[in-house]
Amino acid sequence: MTTHDALLAAYDAVRLWVPADPPSGLGYELQGSLVRVVGQHRGFIDTARNVGAQGAALDSLIIEQRDFFAKRGEAVEWKTRGHDEPPDLPARLLAAGFVPEERETVVIGVAEQMAVEPVLPDGVRLRQLHEPGDFARIAAMESEVWDDDLSWMAQDLHGRVQAAPHEVVVLGAEIDGRVISAAWLVFQPGTDFAGLWGGSTVREWRGRGIYRALVARRAHRRVPAEFATYRWTPPRTASPSCSSSASRRSRPPLPTFGLPAPRSERPRSPPIAIGLQSGVVIRRLCSRPHR
Repeated sequence: MTTHDALLAAYDAVRLWVPADPPSGLGYELQGSLVRVVGQHRGFIDTARNVGAQGAALDSLIIEQRDFFAKRGEAVEWKTRGHDEPPDLPARLLAAGFVPEERETVVIGVAEQMAVEPVLPDGVRLRQLHEPGDFARIAAMESEVWDDDLSWMAQDLHGRVQAAPHEVVVLGAEIDGRVISAAWLVFQPGTDFAGLWGGSTVREWRGRGIYRALVARRAHRRVPAEFATYRWTPPRTASPSCSSSASRRSRPPLPTFGLPAPRSERPRSPPIAIGLQSGVVIRRLCSRPHR
């Protein structure tokens, strides 16, 4: 049985993972205990569990990263977890002008336990998607779900698949030629992990097992390796990783796979644990350049 502490340590160990074949125009820059990603629709920063700086040195590091993206005219997201060190990192990010976005929760599942036979509503089929037109339909569906312009997602998915087709599997749930849900599996070669991303579902098809089927199909692709990581965002109208719309019903359908769903957390009290029994809150803090 994999222990709670072992899962947390294993997850933390892969946080600075960098793909060997990033999409064209996308750059991963390792700087000590920090990785900076450039070339996306906005910048992205992730760190090791311990950022490796404190006090004035940490403030300087934050300002350096903020100003780097400001000079590029880009927003940037800095990802933090509830158990990161030093504990005053979020406060220092806020003081530097970063703004908190919706909290997310990471759940780790054992792929073999999640690889059940998918069960779909009548008329719905799952299909692996490869073509630019397919990715455009996914982006249109995501834009509809979130009531926002997510057209950039088509190019993002296409670039990932073109750069490393062996590392990214994009699945769509379709009915009568319409994409009603989509999700992708991102392998992390050299680790025991793969990431489960996406999962948005159009409103009229939520709560009918489609997301559950997408999890199961992706877990089949991950076996015989060990873990799949899942990121859950409490929804506004929908979650990018679950298929229901109300707060109580929006919890992901992982209990079917023997994985209790993560708890939603009150602001300012992020949990510390991650594992099969609970999640770790990720704080997304975003800084937008002054125009």
